[in-house]
Amino acid sequence: MQDAVTEHIRASPETVWELVSDVTQTHRYSEETFEAEWLDGATGPAVGTRFRGHVHRNGRGPTYWSTCRITACKPGREFGFEVLVGGRPINNWHYRFQPKDDGTDVTESFRLTPSIGTRFYWTLAGWARGRTNRANMRATLQKIKAIAESGG
Repeated sequence: MQDAVTEHIRASPETVWELVSDVTQTHRYSEETFEAEWLDGATGPAVGTRFRGHVHRNGRGPTYWSTCRITACKPGREFGFEVLVGGRPINNWHYRFQPKDDGTDVTESFRLTPSIGTRFYWTLAGWARGRTNRANMRATLQKIKAIAESGG
């Protein structure tokens, strides 16, 4: 109920972190989230800050809003958030930024919060969703790479 993908990006960890942690720009590189906004008067990332993302699941639907809460926020090192349903976390997304050679190794990962519901879901559809998540994480990191390496 978890997986990770890593991509080397020729940009500083701080540059890549700024792209990832500005959730209002997620539409530039996400495969499923086409808009996002800060909640509760927030204007930027901090642990505990909430935002919501407008998601088009699997590129074909359903389309819905997901409320999320930031769980890790260390500039240039890590950024993470949990997806909430009814105020409870169901999925955790995390990015780690590791300086390496001429840039940064960026690892994007997800982990479903263990529960009977997520175990049931993963047993029935996990093979398909896992494959989709891996492909989407690769595509996301490649888009972040293109943006970061072009300076914009």
